[in-house]
Amino acid sequence: MAEGAWPGERLIVAAQRGDVESISALVSGSHPHVRRFARTLCATPEDAEDAAQEALIILYRKIGTLRATGALASWMFRIVRNECLRRARLSLRRPEHAGETPALSAEDEVIRRLEADRVAAAVAALPADQRNVLIMRDIQGLSGRMVAGALGLSVPAMKSRLHRARAAVHRSLESASQGGCDD
Repeated sequence: MAEGAWPGERLIVAAQRGDVESISALVSGSHPHVRRFARTLCATPEDAEDAAQEALIILYRKIGTLRATGALASWMFRIVRNECLRRARLSLRRPEHAGETPALSAEDEVIRRLEADRVAAAVAALPADQRNVLIMRDIQGLSGRMVAGALGLSVPAMKSRLHRARAAVHRSLESASQGGCDD
């Protein structure tokens, strides 16, 4: 296998058929790419390592479900992205330094959760291409160039999708607040 290349189609097909040596070679050959994805997508190095390990476990267990052998990289990217997002959501729910943040009143906590749910719903309603750009750029804080590279876009295309995503979320939140009760 060439340096920097994903494992080849023959290896993937053999792994899909259940050949243990091929599965092992596929996992080890994919490891550097998966780690690189995780490092660019996850908030912390620890989350990146955990997400990469989880993605490789899923690869090992579910390689037989991969439909197109050429889709390995995009499949792994989605697994890593989803795992990084899951870990980010968990960290938002459980602050590491709970003693350092002032306690919210029950009313403030309910309002905060409602706002977070509204934002999450607005982001979830975006088309996948816009949602991915928005999460990577605005939530994970990746640079525009990193987001564009990870998604295979030019920087101007990434910026255009990000602008459309932000505008759609803004419109959604605006219409939700106008439709709500204002006492």
